[in-house]
Amino acid sequence: MNFQTHNNVFARRHSLVMLGFAAVALLSISLPGCSSKRDDSQTSEERDRAAIIASDSPSPFHTADSSEKMDYDPWESFNAKTFSLNFNYIDHYGLKPAAKVWSEAFPQKVRHSLANAFYNLAMPVRFVNQVLQTRFPAAGEELARFVLNTTVGVVGLFDPASHLGLKKNQADSGETLAMYGVKPGPYLVLPLLQPLTVRDAFGYAADSFMDPLSWFVTPIGADIGRSAAYQINERAENMTMYDDVEDTSLDLYAAVRNGYLQRRRKAIQDAIRDRDQTWRSLTDHLEPQRKSILILDEQSSIAPANQTARSEGLEVEAR
Repeated sequence: MNFQTHNNVFARRHSLVMLGFAAVALLSISLPGCSSKRDDSQTSEERDRAAIIASDSPSPFHTADSSEKMDYDPWESFNAKTFSLNFNYIDHYGLKPAAKVWSEAFPQKVRHSLANAFYNLAMPVRFVNQVLQTRFPAAGEELARFVLNTTVGVVGLFDPASHLGLKKNQADSGETLAMYGVKPGPYLVLPLLQPLTVRDAFGYAADSFMDPLSWFVTPIGADIGRSAAYQINERAENMTMYDDVEDTSLDLYAAVRNGYLQRRRKAIQDAIRDRDQTWRSLTDHLEPQRKSILILDEQSSIAPANQTARSEGLEVEAR
């Protein structure tokens, strides 16, 4: 990509940042809203399932050293028992039956609209972390999506922003901690929660306090209520995918663990890549201006020297 094209891309993303901040400042919107694009904007749980299915295959993101770190699980005995509780009891007797009833009660379009709304409920989490990660164009897109979908998209039930080319960008506090050098720590499975690492557990707690519902009720209560509704809806949306994972995995615990850790590592790599591209774009955009300033400085320093030389020449001639 040449400099001109690169600068045009940066300019478009910069305009999205300005649009996001200006719209929010003018409208003073404080309640979250919406969005979702199923083809290239999967939920984290959907990406987990895809990663689980592929977890027994060689991955281009693995290296000889990183593969040993990917399944760092010194608490496996505790984790396996908790996983059994979550899967064999909570999911089997609670979540899965509720998801089947939910699926029969609501058509797919309604479930899809609910998924849009659940996605946008987490907008503050993504926006704050994108800013902390210095991914400013992504943060601008996040705000622009939020304003557009909250207004035109009827409180987030529809997703006009995706049709206008405003893509989804994921971010959470676990990623932010990783980008600031915090190590993942051991793999961790807790009751009622998704797979975690110790670092992601702290990040999950931080994200819970940024949940808008926690501004009106306790963070734990808000998180439990939102997560329950979200998980049931997401489970109903991906019933076949879950069943396929259960049927094709010989060791479901190891498959879930490896799939989750692989997905997290890729998500962090993508966030770092996006951050680096942002700063490269900014540098490329400012480089011509910097060169112009240097040229003007050189010309301004040369001009007095030439003037001095001419003055000295005139004095010699006068003598």
